[in-house]
Amino acid sequence: MLEKFQMNMTSFNEDRMIRVYLPENYKNQTTRYPVLYMHDGQNVFNDDDAIGGHSLQLEEFLSENEINLIVVAIDQNSEERMNEYCPWKNGQYSKRIVGRIDPTGGKGKQYIDFIVNELKPYIDKKYRTLKDQNSMAGISLGGLISTYAACVYPNIFQNVAVLSSAFFRNQEEIEKLLEEADLSQLKKFYIDCGTNEAKTDKLISKEFVNSNHVIYEVLRKKDIRVKFNLFADAEHHYLYFRQRIPEIFEYFCTKDE
Repeated sequence: MLEKFQMNMTSFNEDRMIRVYLPENYKNQTTRYPVLYMHDGQNVFNDDDAIGGHSLQLEEFLSENEINLIVVAIDQNSEERMNEYCPWKNGQYSKRIVGRIDPTGGKGKQYIDFIVNELKPYIDKKYRTLKDQNSMAGISLGGLISTYAACVYPNIFQNVAVLSSAFFRNQEEIEKLLEEADLSQLKKFYIDCGTNEAKTDKLISKEFVNSNHVIYEVLRKKDIRVKFNLFADAEHHYLYFRQRIPEIFEYFCTKDE
């Protein structure tokens, strides 16, 4: 069951569509649920609303598997996506991969602060949530900003899943932040990447894998419970991303030994 509403983002002085998935039995019970926050909201739940026509099809997956979870997806602003999902301006590592300095980025802090200080309180008030059980997931740049959120708000987001993350846009800064952050409250971190992210550009595909593997190693050395999957021949496309959804939820739902 999906609900949608517009919410004002104070920092950006604009309204943004928020999409909320509620378990099928939500209205018939008094149960409280954990919450998963996601980015690129148009592409989360169904193909009809998806940019490009392909989504994660998460509404169908959650309903069919009767997963008791509230999912809150924030729509992207396509013109500002790079700015909002990059906490810093794109750096030298990014230049090496894309071949040029890209001046975008740097609004990631305001975007995450909106989620934590404005959206989350509203969600906790409007819906029956478990206020201290929150996770975050994102794809590509959404993976970068989700990792940033885990570092700056480790007391809020206990589980994080990032798919085919474009860490390279802020590689130097996100590595440094991960190394310095206290992530002791983080329960599980899932990270993955395809070997053919850039399709015909083998160099960029290789750098994509290297970038993600470096982040995995930083997390592993901090003694974080982290899982890294490398998918052979997988491309940077939702037709590939959606195939990983069952494994991600299985990983998060499996109790620690």
